[in-house]
Amino acid sequence: MWVYLAALLALYFLRRWYRERQTVGNLPDKHVFITGCGSGFGHLLAKQLDGRGLRVLAACLTEQGAERLQQETSGRLQTVILDVTKSDSIHAATAWVMGQARDKEATVRMWLYLAALLVLYVLRRWYREQQMVGNLPDKHVFITGCDSGFGHLLAKQLDGRGLRVLAACLTEQGAERLQQATSWRLQTVILDVTCSDSIAAATAWVKGQVGDQGLWGLVNNAGVFGCVCHNEWLSKADFTRVLDVNLVGLIEVTLSLLPLVRRARGRIVNVTSIGGRLSVNGGGYCISKYGVEAFSDSLRRELHNFGVKVSIIEAGAFRTAMSTSQDILSSLEQVWSSAPAEVKEAYGEQYFNRYSETTRKLIRILPSDNLRLATDAMEHALTAQHPRTRYSCGWDAKLFYLPLSYLPTSWADLVLTCSQPKPAQGI
Repeated sequence: MWVYLAALLALYFLRRWYRERQTVGNLPDKHVFITGCGSGFGHLLAKQLDGRGLRVLAACLTEQGAERLQQETSGRLQTVILDVTKSDSIHAATAWVMGQARDKEATVRMWLYLAALLVLYVLRRWYREQQMVGNLPDKHVFITGCDSGFGHLLAKQLDGRGLRVLAACLTEQGAERLQQATSWRLQTVILDVTCSDSIAAATAWVKGQVGDQGLWGLVNNAGVFGCVCHNEWLSKADFTRVLDVNLVGLIEVTLSLLPLVRRARGRIVNVTSIGGRLSVNGGGYCISKYGVEAFSDSLRRELHNFGVKVSIIEAGAFRTAMSTSQDILSSLEQVWSSAPAEVKEAYGEQYFNRYSETTRKLIRILPSDNLRLATDAMEHALTAQHPRTRYSCGWDAKLFYLPLSYLPTSWADLVLTCSQPKPAQGI
């Protein structure tokens, strides 16, 4: 019998010891209210629980006791003056404690609501972007600049999806090369976007192709890069040469074909660049892309009531025929050699050499060879029921240039100029 009693007693103490060592979780989320914290047990307990991470609400009789406790604890601990012999003091402390608990609960609820809204937004966006338009083989899409690069790849891509592609090329060779790589559905036409007669002829040809059905998609892709250098090194002709293709030509093509797009309640996709959000260099390229962004924004609002949707493709750096290292560096040499003597003297030959070397390194490192990142966005803008207003294409655009464009201007200026050499006559 005594053995059984001893065993039961041992089990009782073991069970008690085990149970007493189990602690509750989420201590940092729990509030503890302690009275008499000016000194003694209350003072020590408040410090002890604060060290464990609990949210201590310490009631002290005097201001001096409260200040001394706050100096010895973390910012989590909050104090209140309380005289337990006075009902008014107790009511005030009770209201204060309830407010502390409610603030915590309200904060938690707020973040939960925000997280739920964010999840719902992402799910809704994902669902909407998966919905595609039907009858693709009956839809015509006109694309400019199909000799090479984005336009060439997009024409083949859409032809593979079954759309009726009307591909505008600048040269006969580019048109022949594209026709050899695609099906019988794809038709080509020669187009120079800087020539009004060429645009008028291409518009008449498109009307004959689409008939009363209208034009489902217009992709303004044709463009030139121009010279990547400082504005002061260039002439007016250098700017107009780029603007005539990238901006003025794009506007004229759009206005010429707009009645056909409106008839089909179709899509307009304008290929700009991250250079239309952040002017990373001088010359006409970024200026023209800023102009296309503005034209697209106004056009989107004007055509909303007609059921026409306008999307902007903000591409990062990609390796295409218009941005080859040899062409960019040779045009840079040509512009520098033609610059006025006063400009050369202000910058200096050493500045130009370092600038050229930096440009050469960036051309070798930055551009991506995966053009599908851009053409997939164009395809989505043409075939999705709910296309995006803007598509950022390329990791450099998403992770560097786009975030940089949202920073204060002085910060962006610092980032973009920190690696530039100092001019000979610079201050």
